[in-house]
Amino acid sequence: MQDEEKQNTENATKDQPEQEQTAAPAGEPSESSIEEKLASAERKAAEMQDAFLRAKAEGENIRRRAQEDISKAHKFAIEGFAESMVSVKDSLEMALKVEAPSVESIKEGVEVTLRQLTTAFEKNRLLEISPDPGEKLDPMKHQAISTVPAEQEANTVVTVLQKGYMIADRLLRPALVVVAAAKSS
Repeated sequence: MQDEEKQNTENATKDQPEQEQTAAPAGEPSESSIEEKLASAERKAAEMQDAFLRAKAEGENIRRRAQEDISKAHKFAIEGFAESMVSVKDSLEMALKVEAPSVESIKEGVEVTLRQLTTAFEKNRLLEISPDPGEKLDPMKHQAISTVPAEQEANTVVTVLQKGYMIADRLLRPALVVVAAAKSS
């Protein structure tokens, strides 16, 4: 029995190198494929990092440009209105240069200047608020200065003391109005 065990042990030892020899060639390709996969993964990681850094830089550039645009918009927001007002100022200066103005020429010059000013207001969405008598009081656009007894309905405009103005949809100055008081019974 001992001889059989000895022989089995020798055979097992002889078989092991053969198995290792056959396993070793199989192990080498798997090691190289692992190395290839690792190299491929490292290349992909480097590409992804590069793409990430480029995207981050692009995002920073966009943010910086947007901040510059906002800054310029704040700085030059009034530019269009200022351009419109230059012609009005020119007209007023020319009117003052006239040496012997007549009442008629002054009136004509003021009318031309007023038209230029009105055009500048319209171009820049500066709208006039001038309610008609009898119009309902709108507290979002009108400011009642006083109430007077009148034949019209209560809380309606009787007279306009001063026009109001809006820029686009925002109230710049309310119209100052006198409104009708409630009728006493």
